[in-house]
Amino acid sequence: MAKITFSIFIIVPMIGLSLAADTLGTDSSIRHGETLVSSDLIFELGFFTPGNSSMSYLGIWYKFSPNTVVWVANRNNPLVDHSGVLTFNNVGNLVVLNQSSGVVWSSKSSRFLQNPIAQLLNSGNLVLRDNSVSSSDEAYSWQSFDYPSDTVLATMKLVLNLKTGFERRLTAWKSMDDPSPGDYVHVLDYSQGLPQYEVVQVHVHSKKHRSGQWNGVQFVGVPFVETPAEVFQFVYNETEISLMFEVQDRQLFTMMKLNTLGVLQIFVLNRSRSATWNVMLEFPRDVCDLYGRCGANAICSGTLCECVKGFLPKSPDEWAVLNFSNGCRRTIPTNCSKGEGFWEIKKVKLPDVLEVTLNRSMSLKECKDECLKNCSCTAYANSDIRGGGSGCLMWFGDLIDMRALEEGNRVQTLYVRVSASELGIHTYAN
Repeated sequence: MAKITFSIFIIVPMIGLSLAADTLGTDSSIRHGETLVSSDLIFELGFFTPGNSSMSYLGIWYKFSPNTVVWVANRNNPLVDHSGVLTFNNVGNLVVLNQSSGVVWSSKSSRFLQNPIAQLLNSGNLVLRDNSVSSSDEAYSWQSFDYPSDTVLATMKLVLNLKTGFERRLTAWKSMDDPSPGDYVHVLDYSQGLPQYEVVQVHVHSKKHRSGQWNGVQFVGVPFVETPAEVFQFVYNETEISLMFEVQDRQLFTMMKLNTLGVLQIFVLNRSRSATWNVMLEFPRDVCDLYGRCGANAICSGTLCECVKGFLPKSPDEWAVLNFSNGCRRTIPTNCSKGEGFWEIKKVKLPDVLEVTLNRSMSLKECKDECLKNCSCTAYANSDIRGGGSGCLMWFGDLIDMRALEEGNRVQTLYVRVSASELGIHTYAN
């Protein structure tokens, strides 16, 4: 991928008095031109005005890169002038007040604090806690990491709590000048018992792209990439599903952003060499990452689509002019007749889990037998590749959003049901 460099958001920070401290107590407040600064001088909190907008917001940005806003408090309720104040209310919550002392944003902590203090941590997390209690995650009555805007920072978890249902998700800005919630959200789909991340266009309830399912080692549609800039950690257990990254080199800064067009981008900056953020990875990477690019029962490879064996284009004329949206249909219907079997497709992003069943205890042989017995089963695969493979994932109906994958991806093999007369070739060569 070619190196891409550009500024992320253009803002006009208010230049003036800096509090030169990372904490805010009940005896102080922050107005335009005043800021909190994390103790390592990396992050800064204050009021800003984005781009060509006349509105102002409370936000957090990199002190060494003030154009890079990573969190916005009152994104749904902007201030129309520069009279905003960040302070505490009488029950210990952080509040942003407008010129008439009306509340335009509140931390809305459910815990009453007698001696509240707000602190901007070195991680970029703004936390609220009681000043008489030592600082720890458990002591926070509220934290900005629980309410992300469009950015994930190092050590910040994108998490779904399976006990409470609480989820951290990204929501894109509406435009470069408007940080209010935009058209795209980055969410975790766990509806079928297998986690996968998706970017969804909210107003039309349409998926833009998806990571593919977690297969015990990686998300099947995301290349396995190790970089010196970051180490990703994925947790999947009975209490939570979470994704987090840590940066190993103190000179490197990394963040993940969902931009206004629904593109998920991972940026890196090396302060010892440059003040420019570079795009290290982005999704979708190409047209094959666009959701459902080839329609049903087809595999995307490069810029083209190919019907799965046993299928032909539904609209050959449209297919000939590279309009693949109608996908493919079976040439010979399957009907559970003797001799039906499966065509093996290796190195493929598995179809979306739209109409599926999952049995984690079955072997691959048991999965095949179960799929053969069910006339509606169109394909099957192991759900987990660890230890030689385990679990049974069966699809019913059309197979949506598949793409050919490169060597090195540790992914499952998909087995697609075909009629007896079409079993001459067993492997898709991509």
